[in-house]
Amino acid sequence: MRLHNSYSNEIEEFKPIEENKVKMYVCGPTVYDNAHLGHARCYITWDVLYRYLKFKGYDVTYCRNVTDVDDKILKKAEKEGKTPEEVSQYWYKKFTDSMKALNNLKPDIEPFATKTLGEMISINKDLINKGYAYEADGDVYFRVKKFPKYGYLSKQPIDQLESGARIEVGELKEDPLDFALWKKDEKFGYNSPWGVGRPGWHIECSAMSRKYLGKTIDIHAGGADLIFPHHENEIAQSECANGCKFVNYWLHNGFVTINKEKMSKSLGNFLTIDDMLKNYDANTIRFFILTNHYRMPVEFSDEALQAAANGVKRMLNAKQTPIDQNLDLTQYDEYKAFVEAMDDDLNTSKALAVLFDLTNKANKDVPYAYTLLHALATTLGFKFEKASLSEDEIKEKLALISAELGKNYSSMEEIIEERKNARANKNWEVADKIRIALDNAGIVLKDSKEGTTWELK
Repeated sequence: MRLHNSYSNEIEEFKPIEENKVKMYVCGPTVYDNAHLGHARCYITWDVLYRYLKFKGYDVTYCRNVTDVDDKILKKAEKEGKTPEEVSQYWYKKFTDSMKALNNLKPDIEPFATKTLGEMISINKDLINKGYAYEADGDVYFRVKKFPKYGYLSKQPIDQLESGARIEVGELKEDPLDFALWKKDEKFGYNSPWGVGRPGWHIECSAMSRKYLGKTIDIHAGGADLIFPHHENEIAQSECANGCKFVNYWLHNGFVTINKEKMSKSLGNFLTIDDMLKNYDANTIRFFILTNHYRMPVEFSDEALQAAANGVKRMLNAKQTPIDQNLDLTQYDEYKAFVEAMDDDLNTSKALAVLFDLTNKANKDVPYAYTLLHALATTLGFKFEKASLSEDEIKEKLALISAELGKNYSSMEEIIEERKNARANKNWEVADKIRIALDNAGIVLKDSKEGTTWELK
């Protein structure tokens, strides 16, 4: 398996520290607002890596943190008259619901920053004792120039960084490049050896990855926007505190763009996951994201998502046969082609092409095709279960259809029967009206030798 390492900027053979075990850390959300399509891209990408590593037989420990102490959370709390904890807990639950709705697996470990303060303080103490950090009026700063490799991940020479660095009002840095490990905050802070304050953002991930995965980890992943300064700073503080290499493979996914601009909350051009799921299901969003290589930017458009919806529909409508649990999948060329694609730096677009090949073969009654299709598509996180409706949701759909057709229906079966009779009597106008009303309500009919059934579009 080969992965693109952002640190070396090369595709490298993946070799874990411990044979057959993988320690993987992904930067998680700052919980103060709705997750958007950019988050969906990030966490679907690393969900696929997590699933694929397990598919390959690795024992994976996947840790994804939750930043629940941050300037943005504090501002939201003040604005809404709530405590920071109330804000972070509310938005953490919303984030968790969004991830579940996207069919992302839950990480093995999901630590909260506020529950790891002791480890952050400990690392800061080590850095001060070793001369890599210093205290200034309740703040603690990292001495960037004491770490010669600073800027290597982001490929930014130190003199280039210096030209853009500055000291903000109230900061007591020795050098404009130095960054905060701890911030004085007497209103929302926690007790520390340097007075009441709270951690800098970067130290959180260094502390949580060390506590739960160890001083050196196999994979650290996140969005490309985190390369600088977040990941650059993580490397500096972790390697100086621990005296060893921090991460063996740095992986970064590309941006989601709208009209060629990166989608972000600060630009106000973001689409929330909840809004997306009103128009497209989780399989469609996942397909849209996996059609593109994870390192490349993804341009959002309704046309691209509609194409993804059609692709998913084609795959999930493959002719189904009973899953053969005893089938040796590894003997088939399609399995080998899928593994070859995924081993090539997660080439998901090539992997999807294999799934379409299997879809065609399943429809031609090739015996092993559906079992293999199901196994490989599930590895990419696709759900084969048909979406279902609650009783109340069915009543809402029936009310919509009844209003459009000017008749009161009590069940979908009643509508199907009426359409069947209309077609039998060659009353195509009535049959078409029923089909259009169902389509407008998001219902599609499936005609077969066994009869007609309905499902969600």
